[in-house]
Amino acid sequence: MPKILVTGGTGYIGSHTVVELQQVGYDVIVVDNLSNSNIEVLNGIENITGIRPDFENIDCTDYVNMDRMFEKHAGIEGVIHFAASKAVGESVEKPLLYYRNNLVSLMNLLQLMPIHNVKNIVFSSSCTVYGQPDELPVTENAPIKPALSPYGKTKQIGEDIIRDTIHADKFYKAIILRYFNPIGAHSSAKIGELPIGVPNNLLPFVTQTAIGIRKQLQVFGNDYNTPDGSCIRDYIHVVDLAKAHVVSIERMLKNKSKENLEIFNLGTGRGLSVLEIVNTFEKVNGVKVPYRIVDRREGDIEQVWADPSYANKVLGWKANETVEETLRSAWKWELNLERKAKES
Repeated sequence: MPKILVTGGTGYIGSHTVVELQQVGYDVIVVDNLSNSNIEVLNGIENITGIRPDFENIDCTDYVNMDRMFEKHAGIEGVIHFAASKAVGESVEKPLLYYRNNLVSLMNLLQLMPIHNVKNIVFSSSCTVYGQPDELPVTENAPIKPALSPYGKTKQIGEDIIRDTIHADKFYKAIILRYFNPIGAHSSAKIGELPIGVPNNLLPFVTQTAIGIRKQLQVFGNDYNTPDGSCIRDYIHVVDLAKAHVVSIERMLKNKSKENLEIFNLGTGRGLSVLEIVNTFEKVNGVKVPYRIVDRREGDIEQVWADPSYANKVLGWKANETVEETLRSAWKWELNLERKAKES
């Protein structure tokens, strides 16, 4: 089977995608600088698939070492590019970090790909490129609005870089996947979301609060124009999301794509509020999540959810997991982390 490079492959979405790629026979090389992940994730991947992926501890902004990596692993046929800083709030505080990490890494890849005859790239983008949409649910044709955070801007600029690069050189083929909100963990509980320090995403904060690591969850605002006042998002199981990357790589390798650049929304088509997630988590797992309402967080969008029908039809992909099962998987992962911590 073809050899696929996964940048950021020890991260949350990256690790689940590595598993899905390996399970259908792809040979995977992982590049990660471990700035927001743990090397032990490779053990979890190996425990699930029986295969330890080749791993290179490299920062994707390091052009020289990325060039050497491509030489060492000759024959790579596709790249799935996850490696990026991704916390909305942190990006507001550290914009230069986000512009350097997220844009230089992409530009390095695009420069190196033709040198090493690698044509195909799947780019990890985000629904943040839409800003606060005028209409819901959001289709791929929705206007790209001014981003509300430097993180969102890097995704918009990253898409523009890919679009302009392909316009200049038809060598490349790219699929841009605009994620909505990935949550949950692998059903084995051997890999999941593993934030370093205080979580920036909702679900790890929910699970850490439920298990007692955090005193209480902060809900950023209850005065939005939504039924319960809290922000609404489209929460998608991370394994469903990972499978979309496998389908995308296969689409390009088998020359099924009609254009050199295709863009797809990845979501469930259903919007749920922060408080709905908290209440559902408590119900399905039989635990309490203490929380308090705090001020709105800069950079947050009020409400957004996907129209995934284009991805359903053209990619032949669909989000299948229920939110209840997704929230059970997140809690199972947190319990497993606690068990491992007690054993060590």
